[in-house]
Amino acid sequence: MVPNRRKPGRRALLDGNFARRKHPVQASEYCIWDTELPGFGLRIHPTGRYHWFVRLRHRGKHRRITLGRSDELDAVLARTQARRLLAEVALDGLPKRTVAKSTPELTDYVETYWTDIARYWKPSTAARNRNAWRLDLAPVFGSIRVADIVPADIIRWRDGCAGADEARFNRALPVLASLLKYAEQLHLRRKGSNPCRGTPRYKRQPCERYLSPLEYRRLGAALRAAEAASPAEVTIIRLLLYTGARVSEIRDLRWEWVRPPHLALPDSKTGAKTIWLNSQALAILDAVPRRDGCPFVFPNRSGAAPVKLDNWWNAFRRTCSMPDVRIHDLRHSFASTAIMDNVPLATIGKLLGHLLPETTAKYAHLSDDVIADAAQRISGSLAQAIGLRA
Repeated sequence: MVPNRRKPGRRALLDGNFARRKHPVQASEYCIWDTELPGFGLRIHPTGRYHWFVRLRHRGKHRRITLGRSDELDAVLARTQARRLLAEVALDGLPKRTVAKSTPELTDYVETYWTDIARYWKPSTAARNRNAWRLDLAPVFGSIRVADIVPADIIRWRDGCAGADEARFNRALPVLASLLKYAEQLHLRRKGSNPCRGTPRYKRQPCERYLSPLEYRRLGAALRAAEAASPAEVTIIRLLLYTGARVSEIRDLRWEWVRPPHLALPDSKTGAKTIWLNSQALAILDAVPRRDGCPFVFPNRSGAAPVKLDNWWNAFRRTCSMPDVRIHDLRHSFASTAIMDNVPLATIGKLLGHLLPETTAKYAHLSDDVIADAAQRISGSLAQAIGLRA
C-alpha cells in the first residue's frame, strides 16, 4: 500500500480542523498524507482548493480516486469512504457473500406458482392444501417476503397454535414447507434454507374408535330401517363394513373398476389398489341396479357425480345412538375384527391397502388379548405334557 511510511513527505492527522486551516499554495499541487490510514490524503491545488482522495493498488496498478472537496465532504465521511475502498481492494478475489435479490411477498408468490406446485397432487389433496393456505398460512405469512421467512417466524406461529389449533398447525406445516422448497428451486431462497425443516409437529392423541358387538347390532338394525329411504347410502356403509375400504374408494366407485372377485382401483390415497370382495360384498354389488349411461355405481340424482354421504351420515349415526362415530371408524373396526380373528398384521395391511407396514402397526395393541390367550393355551399344553396340572 502507498505511500511508504518510511519515505519523507508531508503527514498529519486529517480531520475537519486540519482541512479548514489555510495551507501554503505552491506552483504545483502537493499531497498531505494521513498518519493513521495509509493511502488517505488531502490534495492542495494551486488554486487554493482542497480535495480528499485515496490512493490504492489494484491488481498491480496504482490508482488515485478523488472523494470530494474538503468544503463539501466531511472529513469523517471521507475517511469512511476511503477505508471502504481500501477494504474492497484488499478483499478482491476472495469469495463474496451472495446478495439475495428482492423476492415477492408470499401471497404473490403463491398466486403465481400455485399451479406448478399443486400439479402432481391429487385433486382432494390440492383442495385441502389450498384451504390450509387460505385459512392458516396467508393470515400469518402472506405479507412477508419469500426470502425473509426465518425459523423464528415458524416457531412463533407454532406457539400461537398451541391448544385448539394444534391439528390445523400439523396440517398446514407441510404445505408451507412445500411452498418454500419450491421457492429454493426457483432461486428465491438460498438452497437448504427451508425454515420448516426440523420444526416438530404437535403430538396428537390418535382418534381411533372401534365398534363393540352391541354397536354393530345397533348399526345393522338402523341400516335395515333406512334401506328403503336411502338405498345407495346404506349399500355404501355395508360395503365399507365388509371391505375396510376408505369411504372415497367405495363412494366414487365406477362400474369399469368392478372386476369380481375384486375391485381394481386405478388410483387411491396410496396409488393403484386392489380391494378383495368377500361373498357378502359380492352379493351386495350384484344387487345394485345400473343406470344407463352412468359410469358411477352410486350416482347422485343427476348421475353426473357420486352421491353425497357426509350430511346423511351425520344424521344417521344419531339414530344409532353413536354420534361420535366417524365413517373412517368403520375401517378401524374392520381391522379390529380381523385381529380378533387371528389374521396376521401383514395380511390386514394388504387388505386395507397400506403402503407401509408401520401404518398397520398402530393396530398391534389390539392383538394383546389374542396373544395373551395364546400364551395361556400354550402354557397349559406344556404343563400337561410334563405331567403338571395348570
